[in-house]
Amino acid sequence: MIGSDMTGGDMTDDREKAPLPEEVAATATQSGMSYSDYLHLDRVLDAQTPLSPDRNELLFIIQHQTSELWMKLMLHELNGAIEGLREDQLPPVFKMLARVSRIMEQLVQAWSVLATMTPSEYSALRPYLGTSSGFQSYQYREVEFRLGNKNRSMLGPHAGNPAILAELTAALEAPSLYDEAIAALSRRGFAIDPHLMRRDFGEALAPNDSVQAAWTAVYRDPQANWELYELAEELVDLEDAFRLWRFRHVTTVERIIGFKRGTGGTSGVGYLRKMLDVVLFPELWRLRTEL
Repeated sequence: MIGSDMTGGDMTDDREKAPLPEEVAATATQSGMSYSDYLHLDRVLDAQTPLSPDRNELLFIIQHQTSELWMKLMLHELNGAIEGLREDQLPPVFKMLARVSRIMEQLVQAWSVLATMTPSEYSALRPYLGTSSGFQSYQYREVEFRLGNKNRSMLGPHAGNPAILAELTAALEAPSLYDEAIAALSRRGFAIDPHLMRRDFGEALAPNDSVQAAWTAVYRDPQANWELYELAEELVDLEDAFRLWRFRHVTTVERIIGFKRGTGGTSGVGYLRKMLDVVLFPELWRLRTEL
């Protein structure tokens, strides 16, 4: 049983030999690498610099900083998944996409924390935000591009930062996660329109009958196409989580500021609601009606 050795005896002696917490702490300090050192907590915890005297601003800052950290990990996993698809290494891709979905679920729950801020509390700190806006998040924009929601005009807010602009332009013009999934269908013998392999990847991908037919065939015979079937379900799971993240964003913003314009000049809730209509992997949703 748990806590016993293989001969049936107990592990009391081993537990008695285990180092005490203070001994572990002393050893870690003596080794030259502490918990704080490894995580660079001096830098991380010093990165919150409220501009207003309002105590609620710390919540606002941490909400957005932690979201950016999660998006950094999300991009790490998305880029790995794109590379794995390109190399036809699908099983590792499943884990990466599942992790992206779980990150999105984490971000959905994070909106509940920000939602504890009331309209009057936000109004007290809003003048200190200037023209800064979540719309300017370059990591979020790269997530959108990697997932296939391509729109060249979205580069505009980053024109003043050449390094970021170059990074986003590269993401815009590269094949997206879904482009690589479609290429994987083609390599595995499905009749995909050739122009999809040579298209301008900087433009949004329109729904395509050949892609629809390929995915439908995969779903009609999962056993013969198990890896592609699993890939499709991971993509649907990811988009499902992404929709929830977007929806929770809309409702939180409406709850706090109503229909005021965003600090960055966007229409606020009106713009966010339009984004709810974006479908990343349309054929994977449409085939469900055909089956």
